[in-house]
Amino acid sequence: MQIGVIGLGLIGGSIGMELNAQIATKVYGWDLAEAHRNMALELEIIEEIRTEEDMLKNCDLIILAIPVHLIEMKLPLLLDKITEDQFIIDVGSTKKNICAAVKDHAKRSQYVAAHPLAGTEFSGPTAAHRGLFANKKNIICDKVFSKEEFVTKTIAIFKSIGMQSIFLDSGEHDKHLAYVSHLSHISSFMLGHTVLDLEKDEKQIFNLASTGFASTVRLAKSSPTTWNPIFSGNKEYVLEALESYIKHLDNFANKLRTDDSDGTFALMQKANEIKSVLDGITTNK
Repeated sequence: MQIGVIGLGLIGGSIGMELNAQIATKVYGWDLAEAHRNMALELEIIEEIRTEEDMLKNCDLIILAIPVHLIEMKLPLLLDKITEDQFIIDVGSTKKNICAAVKDHAKRSQYVAAHPLAGTEFSGPTAAHRGLFANKKNIICDKVFSKEEFVTKTIAIFKSIGMQSIFLDSGEHDKHLAYVSHLSHISSFMLGHTVLDLEKDEKQIFNLASTGFASTVRLAKSSPTTWNPIFSGNKEYVLEALESYIKHLDNFANKLRTDDSDGTFALMQKANEIKSVLDGITTNK
């Protein structure tokens, strides 16, 4: 199978690296940044650099691993040009707008909307690595609109890199991801912003930051180029999550302000319930 990957950062690069190591697969790649293209070759993420035009002529599958707003623009154009034997997968972190962009496209059935739930706070080809997807979930959205053959192939591809695929409506996907992923990134970004605003002595941040702070603020190192379009594209659900989060922060602050120690204790004790949920996720992997 010949696969073209457009976008050679953390996710696209890691997918390319995994698939390029498989015997029956050749992976070609393209990235707008020349430095990324060169690094992808050097790291053996891909077999060769190929332009999008070359991919359209030679690849069985094209994987779009670029920022979500660019997927929205590029996906319809690529669908215009593929043959009936080719298909496209995107791996964007939002799905509703992307799926809507091709809802009425004549070749909609040759597109599979996927979201591998894996990542780190790092970006670019140097962040790509084998094992990123092991024992993780991949979400396929609106599968009823995709040709069964291509959905089956998509499931097999993600299974080959260690992922189990599950299925969601694109709107439900965006809602749930706003709560459990997008909000945590905003929280981390703004925590970093708050500490930088309050603590002007960077040496003290370095000296006094414990592992708790480091783990909580880790996501603030994520690429704004990737995340800004995600927040904008999922604005409805992100704002809903943010408003609830702010309400809980205000509630905690008010209890602290009025010396309601029992109240703050109760809020933290209630939050402890997330442990049983996360332990269940770990057990059921």
